[in-house]
Amino acid sequence: MTAIHPSILSADFANLADELARIPSADAVHVDVMDNHFVPNLTIGLPVVESIRKVTALPLDIHLMISDADRWAPQYAQAGAESVTFHVEAAAKPAQVARDLRSHGAKSAMAVKPGTALEPHLGLLAELDMLLIMTVEPGFGGQSFMDQMLPKIAAARKASDDLGGRIAVQVDGGINADTILRAAEAGADTFVAGSAVYAADDPDAAISDLRSLIK
Repeated sequence: MTAIHPSILSADFANLADELARIPSADAVHVDVMDNHFVPNLTIGLPVVESIRKVTALPLDIHLMISDADRWAPQYAQAGAESVTFHVEAAAKPAQVARDLRSHGAKSAMAVKPGTALEPHLGLLAELDMLLIMTVEPGFGGQSFMDQMLPKIAAARKASDDLGGRIAVQVDGGINADTILRAAEAGADTFVAGSAVYAADDPDAAISDLRSLIK
């Protein structure tokens, strides 16, 4: 089962309700929360996510690129997000963060930066529903896909398969018509696409086009 999660980082922030209405076939909406501390960019926070929750029935896939994930991640679950991703680099007690997310009814997901080795954190997989492999340095949209992350995607897929394949393997960064197949062949099943969707005249048709490439 593959999933396309358009990132609203590439949408018009002044008209988010309308932008969300343009992607009715999305499997979820990917929402990038950045604090200008963990990453060198500032986007949106909890109040905007709460507002987004009120205007769309699509599942919310929150990607927290923020410091102090232990404190903040559960609040996004409480706000009604179906899935919340925290960075392992920003969590003091990542296993507890994952448990807290699940206790509030959200799926728990963990992200790793390109420079973060995956192997030391594989013991956390039992606490997770999804593992996000960043295929660009987090912080800005529109970057180029890093092919050197393909072996890490493959390692994530093997680790998930070893646990029965129940953990989704998500990729985020530079996903478009040219790169999505490489990521899929490496083992990814959930794809974040920003400009590849929202730069299109018809974002929902762009989602369909991406799906057709990996079927």
